[in-house]
Amino acid sequence: MAKATKKQAMGRGLSALLKDPSNDINSVQDKNASQIVGNVIDLNLDDIEMNPFQPRTNFNEENLRELSSSIRELGVIQPITVRKKGFGKYELISGERRCRASKLLGLETIPAYVRIANDQESLEMALVENIQRHDLDPIEIALSYQRLIEEINLTQEQMSERVGKSRSAITNYMRLLKLDPIIQTGMRDGFISMGHGRALISVDSLDTQLDMYQKILANGLSVRDTESLVKDLKTGTLSRKQTTEQAGKSSKNSLPENVQAATKQLNDKLDANVSTSMSASGKGKMTIAFSSRADFQRIVDLINGK
Repeated sequence: MAKATKKQAMGRGLSALLKDPSNDINSVQDKNASQIVGNVIDLNLDDIEMNPFQPRTNFNEENLRELSSSIRELGVIQPITVRKKGFGKYELISGERRCRASKLLGLETIPAYVRIANDQESLEMALVENIQRHDLDPIEIALSYQRLIEEINLTQEQMSERVGKSRSAITNYMRLLKLDPIIQTGMRDGFISMGHGRALISVDSLDTQLDMYQKILANGLSVRDTESLVKDLKTGTLSRKQTTEQAGKSSKNSLPENVQAATKQLNDKLDANVSTSMSASGKGKMTIAFSSRADFQRIVDLINGK
């Protein structure tokens, strides 16, 4: 009888191991760890917690729907990566888009590669794997590099080895974080490219950076045009005042009349400086300036009709 029981236990599948508390696995040395850790298994999506270290902050809904359609037709081709977080619980290391898309489809399980990792290892794995992706914007990549340096204490040389990028390439990305936050947001939203951003970095004044950014949007300037504009400013061919006036004039003239009128109405209604920029395709951004936390709350209350 004992032999039969033992044989039955040895013949149980992975699903039975995952549901049995006596087989909870917390290290690679634990019993049956080799059957789960380092392997791809189907996990319930409800048992997977999102990664608090996730470098990505933007998840395009249209792209998620496209990924959902692909998963509906072909399944999840590349398994996600998770780490164990106690009995029956896992934390995502990489693959949040696949998780979100699978949930949109109403799937119950997803193939997952299981690892044992502490918080620091999980953060490093998440950051390094995300940096390798091609759909991260330049600012997301720069922030990931910054976190690897500040939170994992990697040197640029060590990071270069981890991510397979030259030190100069890493430096170029991280320098983007010196740009005004409005310009960083514009880069993340695709209004300007990394090339535009690199050209603007050499402008010391954040106000002048913003002036040039508005000029780029208003006139659809290329990276080369932007580099020439910056060069003219640095050589004294173009003064900051001229840059400001031209940028403001170009921005105003490029906006449709109804947009200009609506912006002015918002200025008056909110009693705040509201600026609007719009590309030739009609894509744009509206910025509302506030002077303090109290002023911010006042504007929010007005917008909400309070």
